[in-house]
Amino acid sequence: MPAEDTNTRAWQIYGQRQLARAYTPPVPERLGWTPWEGIGPGAEALGDVSGRRVLDIGSGAGHHAVHLVQAHGARVTGIELSPTQHERAVSTHASVDGLEFVQADVAEYLATAEPFDAAYAIGTLAFLDPHRSLPALRDGLRPDAPLVLSLLHTDLDGLGPSTEVAPREQMILLRDDPPLPTQMWVLAPQLWEDLLTEYGFRVEAIDLFPHPDESATVVQQLIRARRRPDRATHVSSRPRSTRAPAAHAAVGVGAILLSEQGILLGRHSRGTLELPGGSVEATGESFKDAVVRELAEETGLVARTDNVELLGTLLDHVEGVLRVTVGAQVHTWQGQPATQPDESVGNWGWYPLDQLPDGLFVCSAQILAAWRPDLPIDHPPAHFTPFAHGTPAPMAAGGATGGLTRRSR
Repeated sequence: MPAEDTNTRAWQIYGQRQLARAYTPPVPERLGWTPWEGIGPGAEALGDVSGRRVLDIGSGAGHHAVHLVQAHGARVTGIELSPTQHERAVSTHASVDGLEFVQADVAEYLATAEPFDAAYAIGTLAFLDPHRSLPALRDGLRPDAPLVLSLLHTDLDGLGPSTEVAPREQMILLRDDPPLPTQMWVLAPQLWEDLLTEYGFRVEAIDLFPHPDESATVVQQLIRARRRPDRATHVSSRPRSTRAPAAHAAVGVGAILLSEQGILLGRHSRGTLELPGGSVEATGESFKDAVVRELAEETGLVARTDNVELLGTLLDHVEGVLRVTVGAQVHTWQGQPATQPDESVGNWGWYPLDQLPDGLFVCSAQILAAWRPDLPIDHPPAHFTPFAHGTPAPMAAGGATGGLTRRSR
């Protein structure tokens, strides 16, 4: 039986059992993203939802939706595939103003619905194939709308998340009834981030919340993302992760290689697209030597230092750490770029300047914007000090390059 059909059957039985018990969970005083009271943020994870249309994905008995309506002034649509779960919600909360319940498949529903201002799923999105649900959510949300997902990370048996997009068996436990087998996409945080990025979202934070009882193995992950704007005029950039770079690795280089096919970019294992480059080794290595070494290590391409032009120094701050990045352009090289063993960046390809992809690593985005200020690249602000003559003139902060500032030589 297909995974989603298995889950549809399980939640149909679950709702039927709860109806037979006449059990309705109480409306919470605080929105909770984990099964444990008081762990993690509340409704503030969604931002200000007052007066906004919010989608509750897999709304179940409807108690979370009622809380958002009554405590935060949201206008909530609770969508639920299971007829019995839908019946539980409607039989108890149908009269709540500002709240509606829809019994439908979320992907089919969003194909014709007016786009929502926000959406969330508390433990439910993992029962849907992300290759089906995430593109539907992107199309069903307004630009910049938040999407907050609470998902299983480690189960009761201590089994951690998968690194491939495939479902596995998990059980729905009931106190007095046999467990119900389901198929869940229990995925590693970085895999969720890669999928969300692929389907048009910008991931803002991923938090892990372990069970408050240290002897328990369950861990819940909370993902806060935002639907990227519909604009072809800017290419987005994002950090590899929310962690600050290590202080010893705060000085690095990034190399621009421009061919007839475009700019050379590779895919990091964490999902960002990047220029060749990396940290300057603490061995007396020069910036040009670092460019030549990193280029060979990451791509297999061979260059000489006299073929490397240093463009200038970029300075920014990440979590209190000063990050120094020297941009360079390599004018001549030998070989063809290829993924190298044991390197974190690979899948090298040439990208035309007018078709740069989303998801550029911040440092690479900053280097490219300093090199060519006309490129429509969004990135955090940085101070650029040029080395060579011919570098573009100073530009004030907050310009088209997203806050890059230049200092005169």
